Amino acid sequence: MNTPHVVALGGGTGLSSLLRGLKRRDLDISAIVGVADDGGSSGRLRRELGMLPPGDIRNVLVALADDESLMGRLFQYRFADGDLSGHPFGNLILAALTEVTGSFDEAVREASRVLKVRGRVIPSALEHVRLWAEREDGSEACGETLIASGVGACRRVWLDPEPAANPDALAAIADADLVLLGPGSLFTSVLPHLAVTEIAEAVVASRGLRVYVCNIMTQPGETDGMDAVAHLDRVLEMAPGAVDVVVVHSGALDADALAQYAAEGQAPVAVDIAGLESRGVRVVAAAIAEDDHVVRHAPAALADVLMPLAREGADRRAASGTAHPA
Repeated sequence: MNTPHVVALGGGTGLSSLLRGLKRRDLDISAIVGVADDGGSSGRLRRELGMLPPGDIRNVLVALADDESLMGRLFQYRFADGDLSGHPFGNLILAALTEVTGSFDEAVREASRVLKVRGRVIPSALEHVRLWAEREDGSEACGETLIASGVGACRRVWLDPEPAANPDALAAIADADLVLLGPGSLFTSVLPHLAVTEIAEAVVASRGLRVYVCNIMTQPGETDGMDAVAHLDRVLEMAPGAVDVVVVHSGALDADALAQYAAEGQAPVAVDIAGLESRGVRVVAAAIAEDDHVVRHAPAALADVLMPLAREGADRRAASGTAHPA
């Protein structure tokens, strides 16, 4: 039996957490990472060197690397003083590799070899873009940092200019048995992928199983007051018919953690299973949250839920005659 090919589209901590669970399983993994980050070290390197933002790429490389790797820990080391203050070592390595190889894409491939990454890490595009969002009140914000730090839920996002998709990303989606959207910030990590028309079209056309992993908590400045149906609706507005299955958390959450989150304007994402199913999707509800003071997806528990879906996707592609060769 062929090893299922899983393609995960996202960014930020959600994608990294997902990959940490999947990399221990018998899977062929491709992680497609957005290139719109404009904050912190990534923003400085974009402005000063004219390179694509390396931060999300760095986090995904480390998430897929051997946990015991000294290089993995080194990539995450952040300088505290001097001109390099705030820069993670891995960002600087990616900056140097980009200049040496002449290509950000090639820099990512070389870093993957250094870290012995278990899978492929693919930038979604190879052009400079700015992420824009429109809020429910009609106001607009430019840049991940301003979007996430604003007030009120977002309505839609777009990229300016809209880039061409990285051909490697399109090839990975076409070959995927399981396409994963989320978990992660809906408007700054998930939807920016679908703002690239070619990527949205590739997900819609995929013969694999398309799965949206819904966030457990709302996010201030992005999804305030939005339930799981509203999350899904935003995905389907940008890529109609692009989701077969929605994975949601079911079960208790730590009461102390919820109180702390509430003080910061966050609440559990309400799940209306009938409402989700009315959108033509199948719902998989499971206990997939960390049993901790931080409410987030548990990598191993989420991987347990996704493994049978990966095998289902592989069977689905085999039945359609589009399975990848052994």
